Amino acid sequence: MPKSSKTEFDVIVWGATGFTGRLVAEYLARTQETHRARWAIAGRDQTKLEKVRTSLGAAHAELPILLGNAKDAASLDALVTRTRVIISTVGPYASHGNELVAACARNGTDYCDLTGEVQWMRRMIDAHHAQARESGARIVHTCGFDSIPSDLGVFMLQEYMREQHGGHLDQVRFYVTKMAGGVSGGTVASMLQMMEELEKDPSLRKVLGNPHALDPEPRRGRPEERDQMGLRYSEELGRWTAPFFMASVNTRVVRRSNALLGHPWGKDFLYSEASSLAPGVKGLLTAAGMTAGLGAFFAAASVPAIRRQLEKHVLPAPGEGPSAEEREKGSFAVKLIGEGLSPQSGRRVQVEGKVAAKGDPGYAATSRMLSEAALCLAFDEVPSAGGVLTPASSMGGTLIERLRRAGMTFDVQQRMPEAR
Repeated sequence: MPKSSKTEFDVIVWGATGFTGRLVAEYLARTQETHRARWAIAGRDQTKLEKVRTSLGAAHAELPILLGNAKDAASLDALVTRTRVIISTVGPYASHGNELVAACARNGTDYCDLTGEVQWMRRMIDAHHAQARESGARIVHTCGFDSIPSDLGVFMLQEYMREQHGGHLDQVRFYVTKMAGGVSGGTVASMLQMMEELEKDPSLRKVLGNPHALDPEPRRGRPEERDQMGLRYSEELGRWTAPFFMASVNTRVVRRSNALLGHPWGKDFLYSEASSLAPGVKGLLTAAGMTAGLGAFFAAASVPAIRRQLEKHVLPAPGEGPSAEEREKGSFAVKLIGEGLSPQSGRRVQVEGKVAAKGDPGYAATSRMLSEAALCLAFDEVPSAGGVLTPASSMGGTLIERLRRAGMTFDVQQRMPEAR
């Protein structure tokens, strides 16, 4: 259910001076006539916030500016009690996000972000899930390219299977078929933060390597649930596949959704992600190159001295990201193939879905997804209670419909009458 409208604001954008925060503010300004939300931008620097407001144009000259301190609990309590939903774009979240989540959980304020930091999400679940359930706060991580296409894509296929066949899919495979876009300094900073945490606490490898790390009660995964690490040939696609660098986040989120929803897809539900490349020798070479390159980067970044040099001389700094032209040219598309037993026919059926959007996936598309998730929490009738949730378990089909209206593709159909 939507929260009370007695608060001063519907949505506050926390971290509006950062790269993604500015894009979220621009999206909300551009779509103001559609959503008509009472919103504000917030951060710690008045001058920088004023520059962001000026960049939004004369129509937003009176947009409220709010100040706060990410490390000060009283400051954040005062901020979150003024709004129904707060969007956080301040990363790395493991460094800058703890107090804001705590404030939302205490005060019953809905929250969404775009983190992909599994180790931090696990800490937030352990620290705040119970209190958020009690206060009614819906804390929803991964509301960007991490992990809406994955989480809502699987939800869409499972709902289709339930409606059409009265059953569930016992496995879904997710393939990235197109991804064009740049990398921002914020994403790099989060990745380097994770490397530093691993250096200080090697036990985190058990969390990051566990396929069920984000389940309410983490359990050991089966061998077939491990993320793809090498190149493989997909018979169903007729193409070579390589590891998808976000699989270690998305797969955990999807499994948490299944658990939070009460395992409607079965406790043995299998889910995997990979990048799909061209067929033939070209695809094989590309897949091999991607696999080797990804492995080499993470191996290099795990060495402190090399990591510091990469951070200083090679990788983009926080606040940097793709240009407006690059963001406009970007896009992504993913294919999801699921299969399961139809109780109606007694046969195994396959279902195929597509999730796609124009615009750089990590920034143009993410700012749209994150903004619409916040508006969904603020205004739409969704069945979820409080807690540390996922996009699918908190908003499900309601958010899918919102994103369709916002221009994203969410399509699903039966793939074939009987699986091979």
